[in-house]
Amino acid sequence: MPKPSLAELRPVVHPGGLKDRRSGEHWAGRIYMREISLRCTRHLVNTRLTPNQYTGLMIVAGVAAGAGLLVPGLTGAVLGALLIQVYLLLDCVDGELARWRGQTSITGVYLDRVGHYLAEAALLVGFGIRAADVFHHSGPTIQWFWAFLGTVAALGAILIKAETDLVDVARSRSGLPAVKDEAAVPRSSGLAAARRAAAALKFHRLVGGVEASLVMLAAGIADFLNGGLLATRAAVVLLAAVAVLQTVLHLVSILASSRLK
Repeated sequence: MPKPSLAELRPVVHPGGLKDRRSGEHWAGRIYMREISLRCTRHLVNTRLTPNQYTGLMIVAGVAAGAGLLVPGLTGAVLGALLIQVYLLLDCVDGELARWRGQTSITGVYLDRVGHYLAEAALLVGFGIRAADVFHHSGPTIQWFWAFLGTVAALGAILIKAETDLVDVARSRSGLPAVKDEAAVPRSSGLAAARRAAAALKFHRLVGGVEASLVMLAAGIADFLNGGLLATRAAVVLLAAVAVLQTVLHLVSILASSRLK
């Protein structure tokens, strides 16, 4: 079967509104990755792998990014960031292939969500272990405190996603339709203003896979230039603090909105 042209592929795999989804499309997808993935998808439409198998590769890439951070020095930070870009690419490709082939499924949506949970948790745990210098520590004790903070950040990242997903679970079990975007606005004017301020600052995104990998890369570059792991450890503290704070604020935001009404 001949490969479709980009003009044939685009309206099918990038339906109207795909890049404009408030919470469904990552900024990196809107800016550059969807254009890269479109060209990759064109060459993959006739492969034997199913969309769900590409989702499996996405999960492997995401978890591998966390493992890549264990490589010492700047190499590990670069490897983690590159693998997260591969993860993001495959996250775009699996859905595009599913739409082109007409193979969208609930299983695919479920695996996609599981993949995001696993990849972001693995990345943050890996970063904590990197900060602890577990495999290259020469002192009498390993500083597991840093690995603990990385795990706290990972738990926070998972809980933030779970808080969002559980809204749909609660509504479904109550016989209600899926939540609409406007229901996310808090009923309190004060909380609504705080939510807008937080959205403008976008600090909550720091524990997301792409953003976190860039923070880790910046810390890796700083440590490469200055020696030691000071920047990496400072970044672990930052990500753990953001994860804990955002877990609480996100829960308050949901309870104060109309999403559960």
